[in-house]
Amino acid sequence: METRQQTDWVLVILLWIAGLGAAAQYGKVSVVYDRLGAHYPEAGTTLGFAVSLVGFTGMVLGVFAGLVVARLRYRRTLLWALGFGTMISLYQSTLPPLPLLLASRIVEGISHLAIVVSAPTLIAELSAKRHAGFTLTLWGTFFGVSFAILVFGGLPLADAFGVGGLFAAHGIFMGLIALPLALRLPRIAKDRPEGVLSIRHILQRHVAIYRSPWISAAGVGWLFYTLCFVSLLTLLPQFIAAEVRALVIGAMPLVSIISSLTLGVFLLRILPAVRVIQLGFSASAALALSLMAAPGHPALCIALAAALGLVQGASFAAVPQLNEAAADRAAAYGSMAQTGNIGNTIGTPLLAAVIAVSGNAAMMLTAGSLLFLGLVVHLWLERRRQRTI
Repeated sequence: METRQQTDWVLVILLWIAGLGAAAQYGKVSVVYDRLGAHYPEAGTTLGFAVSLVGFTGMVLGVFAGLVVARLRYRRTLLWALGFGTMISLYQSTLPPLPLLLASRIVEGISHLAIVVSAPTLIAELSAKRHAGFTLTLWGTFFGVSFAILVFGGLPLADAFGVGGLFAAHGIFMGLIALPLALRLPRIAKDRPEGVLSIRHILQRHVAIYRSPWISAAGVGWLFYTLCFVSLLTLLPQFIAAEVRALVIGAMPLVSIISSLTLGVFLLRILPAVRVIQLGFSASAALALSLMAAPGHPALCIALAAALGLVQGASFAAVPQLNEAAADRAAAYGSMAQTGNIGNTIGTPLLAAVIAVSGNAAMMLTAGSLLFLGLVVHLWLERRRQRTI
């Protein structure tokens, strides 16, 4: 693969902004969930699917999305996904009957997947090798930054114009970011996969991806990260002293982002991305276990978020380091989308059930064990790569 000498910073930033729109496909419903219930009072617990169905699409179709994106080309897929996302959000702004809203969330998951597979693949292609650690770490912040924007900007907008107004604004945002990308984004012709995309081929490719210690590495590690990150942000507050609870929980995702973009980027200049991931898992596992002895300790909670930030950014940076071919990178990002949605879906119910049975100590022991398993898996996959070189 030809090594790029210069980074197209304008396009990298535009692609990151597109990622903010993709993350908002989750967040726009999460931040107004209680208000959405006023529009659908008959929904009851069914309304929870309005949040989770986007993730369900990723659980089922994550790897499939990576295979399709590699065939359709990355530029075409991204622009299609942004345009489709625009139409879905504008439709949702009408607040249709609940069954139609839920159906639209399933379809919106396809748009979301296409963006989170194609955009980082394009960022890797448009980045000089010396900048790839930073650009892909920047990409890794898109969820946290988008949720912060929705909390501080989206909620006031929903106050002023209603839930439908927020959904409409998201649709307009998706359409607006598509325009400069359509004008500037080059066509990247890279090793297009051959053959027919049959069900048999898709199943075979799933097996091949997860058997490969190169393609699967970031995604398998990402599973253990996502099992813990959102669930800890959700469940830790009850164990933090009330007078500092809001401050600590508000700071944790921001500290995670700052850690990724500062310490994480620095370490990526001197260490392989997989080594940074291993350091992040080691530190976060130790800090999680320390919270067994000091439940909800503010400094330990902040330090845990910083350690998880190393895993967050380096996981995206590991994909181009481990995979030369653009199609393999797309498959790896598809794997991350799949395992990430599995982790985000299962993590909170799992740790909540542990708390219900045995309290904080059991929750932190479980989280620490999962994070330690993330380290073990990365060490095992690294050994397999060394054996096959």
